[in-house]
Amino acid sequence: MLIAHDLGTSGNKASLHSMDGRLLAAASASYPTHYAADTTSEQNPHDWWTAVVAATRQLLAASGVRPDEVDGICVSGQMMGLVLLDAAGRPVRPAMIWSDQRASAEAAALAHDFGGDEAYRITGNRIAATYTLPKLVWVRDHEPENYARATRLCMAKDYVNLRLTGRLATDRSDASHTGAYDLTAGEWSAPLLAAAGVDATLWPEIIESTDVLGTLTSAAAAELGLRPGTPVVTGGGDGPMAAVAAGCVAPDSPGYVCLGTSAWYACTTTVPLLDPAQRSFTLCHVAPGLFTPTATTQTGAGSLQWAAEALGEERAAVAQLIDAAAEVAASDEGLYFLPYLIGERTPWWDPNASGVFLGLRMHHRRAHLTRAVLEGVGYSLALCMQPLRGDAADTGIAVIGGGAASDTWLALLADIWGVPVRRRSVTTQANSLGAAVTGLVGLGEADFTIAPTLSTVEAEFLPGETSAAHAGHLARFADAYTALSGWFAAGAR
Repeated sequence: MLIAHDLGTSGNKASLHSMDGRLLAAASASYPTHYAADTTSEQNPHDWWTAVVAATRQLLAASGVRPDEVDGICVSGQMMGLVLLDAAGRPVRPAMIWSDQRASAEAAALAHDFGGDEAYRITGNRIAATYTLPKLVWVRDHEPENYARATRLCMAKDYVNLRLTGRLATDRSDASHTGAYDLTAGEWSAPLLAAAGVDATLWPEIIESTDVLGTLTSAAAAELGLRPGTPVVTGGGDGPMAAVAAGCVAPDSPGYVCLGTSAWYACTTTVPLLDPAQRSFTLCHVAPGLFTPTATTQTGAGSLQWAAEALGEERAAVAQLIDAAAEVAASDEGLYFLPYLIGERTPWWDPNASGVFLGLRMHHRRAHLTRAVLEGVGYSLALCMQPLRGDAADTGIAVIGGGAASDTWLALLADIWGVPVRRRSVTTQANSLGAAVTGLVGLGEADFTIAPTLSTVEAEFLPGETSAAHAGHLARFADAYTALSGWFAAGAR
């Protein structure tokens, strides 16, 4: 059996899988995020490890599996973060996670000095505050004492792997979302690191996602309740892992949407897919030799959770909010929501963008607001699809992630996107499934072609009569950002 871990934004999900990939048991453990008005988004790497230990022990206790029955471990992790380590492998400061955008000025300066177009050509990613490289420059300039103490850097899953095995390395999928990786050369970009003025020796070794990184140390095994010497497969970033869970493991695979805390549309290719307007980005797939072009909206299901909390509802009441939203109108009445609660990536790449309700009237109540949030995330994802789907006929889009559990939302998304939407049977455990498949490949027990067989299409939603109207609403949604972009910028100044 194999244990997979998914280090997400709100917590760690652990899952136990048979050696043919079937899910046997699952557990989870949460951790906090520190947010502040200056776009700070930080987590304590120690909390990741504590959650991994807790979820592993829950998994073993619930399943009754013995330590000697676990044949391997593989980890999926949130991407684009910055973990700085001292010589002993201890974090020198909290991790700046993917949603931290304090490095806006540093990103702008690097894009000016190096050339934003050239950086996009090399890395497949625009230079933006969300990425690891500008975050490192921010620490160097704002916290020189922490920068001086750092001897290595890594991303979230790499830190956990270090605690598991004692070895620090990253994989190509995580490396390709740092803003410092050369997609063609397959290594850190020396010209970019030099232009940024950062120490090239900080950056970790790069290996394949399917490589066995090492084995479980005695100390880690004692904490986890597992067997020392258990193999640990390197794993990868959560975006490419989700592609595996969605069965998007070959160039002819349909594109998919992951409707998690953040949300994205992605596909699989054999070469990087560069958008002239730099709206999308290209990541290395966890399957060696492949790429996964992606476009992301910062807050997907996270917008819905925010709305529930802002409206005074408990987490358990979200489903009731959605059901009520199905009975009312939003964009049809001129009510829109921009889901830019932590800035936005595709297509605007604007860290100053904010969440906004537009078109409020006296009769609007919580159901209308919820409906606007559901539609706003749908419109934002429709904009994400534009640089990647092109004019190609689309036979449908698979949807995974926690938000995919809602029939109401998926039916609405089918109307907004104008294509069939299919829920696959991987919602909250999608990234863990991707990690499990990657781990099995690394252990020589499977290949990536098993991925589409490990989930099924549970439901299909077809575009309805309102689909044509949503095309006009999408244009008005985009116009709303355009009209407010200057206001957002002025507020940031």
